[in-house]
Amino acid sequence: MKETRGDRAFTVFNYIFLAIVALVVLYPLIFVLSASLSNPEYVLSGDMWLWPKEFTVEAYEKVFQNKDIINGFINTLKYTFFGTLLNIVMTICAAYPLSRRELKGKGVIMAFMVFTMFFSGGLIPTYLLIRDLGMINTFWVMIIPNAVAVWNIIIMRTFFQSIPHELEESATIDGAGHFRILWSVVLPLSMPVMAVMVLFYAVGHWNSYFQALIYLQDQSKFPLQLILRQILIQGQVDDMVKATSESLLSQKLSIEGLKYAVLIVANLPMLMLYPFLQKYFVKGVMIGSLKG
Repeated sequence: MKETRGDRAFTVFNYIFLAIVALVVLYPLIFVLSASLSNPEYVLSGDMWLWPKEFTVEAYEKVFQNKDIINGFINTLKYTFFGTLLNIVMTICAAYPLSRRELKGKGVIMAFMVFTMFFSGGLIPTYLLIRDLGMINTFWVMIIPNAVAVWNIIIMRTFFQSIPHELEESATIDGAGHFRILWSVVLPLSMPVMAVMVLFYAVGHWNSYFQALIYLQDQSKFPLQLILRQILIQGQVDDMVKATSESLLSQKLSIEGLKYAVLIVANLPMLMLYPFLQKYFVKGVMIGSLKG
């Protein structure tokens, strides 16, 4: 079809608008990265606004020399890996039965699940339950209480329902049971929604700090985000620079560089994960949310 003048104008407007949005989103990321690699003096004075000035990796050297940050990074990797693995398994185990036509009472089950999305026991009853289960200050307290999300169950269940029923009937005729159908038919066709679930859960675990703040007491178990909270909010970054800084001004400059460096260290893994899952992301969300 031949484009009209209005169509071309609309296309140009869309490109300009999206370019502006991209700049607004990307600039803070580029600035933080550049600031972490620049001489803090230029960052504080405002002379550095896009590209690094007087390139230096001193801030990163100090970050990786800090044992608390390294330990927090390792803890977060553990919480994210095992937590996401448990999340995916639990979500599949809940979503697959609820997507079956022959399951009786699934409407009632879904109603109870959806109810928990709007109403909960509250923070104090939850804390008392976790305490009575003996999970305070343990590895499991970061994984089990948030083992599954109802909204993600709904997305995955709806995706499973969109898979042609004839495929499952063919597998049943060949003698396959529900576990075989799930493993050999449903899951191989569900990579888009699986990628979405991995991204949702992994980002949630990686950014989690409030749960650790409430339930963890031993600093050796703290996740990275809680360590960064102590550094950025409570000012414990001073301890990282006193040994090498000679004056108040140099301490302030070192602290400024460290703040940007720890932000990059904290967010880089998730930024690296997203491009690998992005091609599945839109498809998985759209099918999981709209089909059914």
